[in-house]
Amino acid sequence: MSRGSTGPVYLCAHPQGGATAVHSIAVDARLTAGGSLSCRYELRADMARVRVPPAGAGRRADELWRHTCFEAFVGATGTDAYYEFNFSPARDWAAYRFAAYRTGMTPAVLAAAPELQVRGDAGGLEVVASVQLGTLSLAAGAAALRVALAAVIEDADGGLGYWALRHPPGRADFHHPESFTLELAPT
Repeated sequence: MSRGSTGPVYLCAHPQGGATAVHSIAVDARLTAGGSLSCRYELRADMARVRVPPAGAGRRADELWRHTCFEAFVGATGTDAYYEFNFSPARDWAAYRFAAYRTGMTPAVLAAAPELQVRGDAGGLEVVASVQLGTLSLAAGAAALRVALAAVIEDADGGLGYWALRHPPGRADFHHPESFTLELAPT
């Protein structure tokens, strides 16, 4: 586990396959003293072979994981509850709270929508997402947070590749407790 900043770490493809156009996915995640989680995802790929959703309105939307999307899962040590954040290169986002592993899912109430910046070219895509955690019950008073980082990459044929810091045995499952491999404290 790391503290403060991941600085950057690399996601690995699920053993059952990842998008073959992908060369690498690096993520730099930081937890600020002000209570924001900032994640910079850098996808290096043959972008002609990756589907990127068209620019959207920058609104809350469900099922972003059905297309190219970047994700962060955040929990506190000593509790089973956690949050899921989805960041689409279309600038749409999603936020959910779970009471425990894949149970009790509800929309997370955020003080403000995540800030998303997206840049891309033929060789890759960069998505920078910043979400304010300070108002979330899980983050209040936590000295450090457990974090899982992941990405879903859609190829030109519509197939999905699943990328994470760690994959538990079996099918791709970003929610699995073994996926929470980072520990971040405010910097």
